[in-house]
Amino acid sequence: MNRSNDDRFSHALWRIFNRPTPAVPWRDGGNLPWDDPAFSQRMLAEHLDQSHGAASRQQPELLRQVDWLWSKLELRPGARLLDLTCGPGLYAVEFARRGVEVTGVDFSPASVTYARELAEHQGVTERCCFIQADVRAELPRHADQGYDAALFIYGQFAVFPRAEAAALLAGAAQALRPGGWLALELLDFQRIDKSPSTWWFSDDRGLWGDAPFINLGERFWDAEQRASIDRFWVLHLASGQMQEIGLSDNGYESDELLALLAASGFSQAWAYPAWDGLALYDAEEWVAYTAQR
Repeated sequence: MNRSNDDRFSHALWRIFNRPTPAVPWRDGGNLPWDDPAFSQRMLAEHLDQSHGAASRQQPELLRQVDWLWSKLELRPGARLLDLTCGPGLYAVEFARRGVEVTGVDFSPASVTYARELAEHQGVTERCCFIQADVRAELPRHADQGYDAALFIYGQFAVFPRAEAAALLAGAAQALRPGGWLALELLDFQRIDKSPSTWWFSDDRGLWGDAPFINLGERFWDAEQRASIDRFWVLHLASGQMQEIGLSDNGYESDELLALLAASGFSQAWAYPAWDGLALYDAEEWVAYTAQR
């Protein structure tokens, strides 16, 4: 290691030592760098890794969810579906294979590129449109488009501050036809980890880098905001550079979420703890919601 790297490491460690604590959600970091090309490529690898379900669920579980959503959202061939934060299109393309016309929106360039390639490989390109965009900016363009259903699954709704989240629900309602359906998935508030914690690990590949790195992390729960924040420092050993990333997530109790859906333009809504008994490895951690405009 050269002197320049020593200086970078020293500076990075002092930044960590002098960090503000406890971390405050959204003030000290809001979301992962989904739109960074290198990060999005590494995240795509996690989505496609069938050895775990931490980014996208393993295929057998995904298909069980698709079956459940098909029934609850009253989908049929020719229906129009808006998939918000669609990731690599694994759900969207499966619905397209069943005859649904799907529009997917995601911030990650690698995921959107893969979704388009997957649709082509499955022969459903004519039924799929994938848009690389921030859903907060893109969703208003879909108002009054008469979608039959919309998806907002795997907890992505929670990463938006409450005011932005409320605007997204209202936008989703406006994108649907009267009687159209929304499916939403959030962590069960009672099962969210609200205890402070710290961790570290080292690796030379994975989500946080593709060369040797050390990841230092900590987690806080803000009871007033009902939100958590995970803060990550990634020290890249070869260069001495450090990345500082914060991920904030709101927690929603079912009564609050159901009231928010009603205030956002949905006439009725339902909560299904543990994914309504669906056979998912982590079903107990989640609540699935459906709402009808």
